[in-house]
Amino acid sequence: MTTDVQSSLEREELISGSEAIAIACALADVDVITAYPIRPYDTVMQYVSKLVANGEMKCEYIVAESEHSQFEIIKHASAVGARVFSGSSGVGWFYAFEALAVTCGLRLPMVAMVGNRALDDPGAFGCEHNDALAVRDLGWMLNWVDTAQEALDTAFMAWRVAEDSRVFLPCAISTDGAFLTHSQQIVKIPDKSLVDEFLPPYDRGDLVLHPDNPITIAPQVNEDWLMEIRRQTDEGMRNARGVILEAHADLKRIFGRGGDNPFIEEYMCDDAEIVLVGMGTLSLPLRVTVRRLREQGRKVGFVRIKWFRPFPTQDLQETLSRFKAVGVIDRDYSLGAPNYAGVVYNEVRSALYDLPTRIPIAGFIAGLGGREVTIPMTIEMFDQVQKAADTGKVDEPLQWIGVRN
Repeated sequence: MTTDVQSSLEREELISGSEAIAIACALADVDVITAYPIRPYDTVMQYVSKLVANGEMKCEYIVAESEHSQFEIIKHASAVGARVFSGSSGVGWFYAFEALAVTCGLRLPMVAMVGNRALDDPGAFGCEHNDALAVRDLGWMLNWVDTAQEALDTAFMAWRVAEDSRVFLPCAISTDGAFLTHSQQIVKIPDKSLVDEFLPPYDRGDLVLHPDNPITIAPQVNEDWLMEIRRQTDEGMRNARGVILEAHADLKRIFGRGGDNPFIEEYMCDDAEIVLVGMGTLSLPLRVTVRRLREQGRKVGFVRIKWFRPFPTQDLQETLSRFKAVGVIDRDYSLGAPNYAGVVYNEVRSALYDLPTRIPIAGFIAGLGGREVTIPMTIEMFDQVQKAADTGKVDEPLQWIGVRN
């Protein structure tokens, strides 16, 4: 499709990341949406209710009595063949944990949005990634977006990949609380015809729960079959990589967006000697810093991880092996982990373990609780990574950045 044709089938609106997700729900013909208010996710359910009230969206919109119930409702709706959506934030996501955990083993392609926020107590509404990361080992696909435009496009990707019979796994779209959920940007909203071309109807085939198709869902298997079921779920996650690549190719063909790689994004890395790695809206201050340091002649770059599950091991190996040293920024914590570092640091470090050359990797924890990651902070991190590149070693594997004395 030519750029001119694409432009004629899109409109531009000034909307937030949450509003972009809500509009994606309408364009994707989601059948069942459940809601329970918790900041900063609740801006999605508010905008969905507005679309429904104005007759711009038709769906079963159910306000549940708890986060647990809202995910139980869409779990069962998905089993009978409905396209579903829900979401939460922080401890609300944790209150639903039983429903979140069993969804993977049931192979139900639930799509949810996590408006990333700090876990209570102490209470805070600011952004951290530990809420979404809590399901990383269970079979949930996870991605982090950095703009409202990417939130819209990734939502279409999420249903496309999750509902593919080779995968049939839930997917969480992580959007940094306040930084993205509440910030408005110009977004290109595609015509419904483009979405229909990209996103086929949800079809469970012989696995649909229906009186005319007597099957068992959630059987009690104990030790007899549990290991085989876990292995089947693992196969779905392994299949997800290829399905994501297919969907990304169609996204670029139909919408003209998505970048060169669905799993990671490089920013000014072609001749870089050192890079910082991060997720979500950390990209905003990092891009500014990279440009400023480039003006000073420093060969720096930024690599953003877009899909965290399935983890882009191959992509990071190919990309990060080009540099003299790497720094990883975590907007999360993993207390007691190797090097007392964050989740992303240890995942990246593990992914690079088999490379023939051992690259120095520095870890940083920054921006917890929604604290701003400022330009001086990112320059400080680049300086530490440069030191590791110059000496060939990392003196302090993990540093907390911007902590008051």
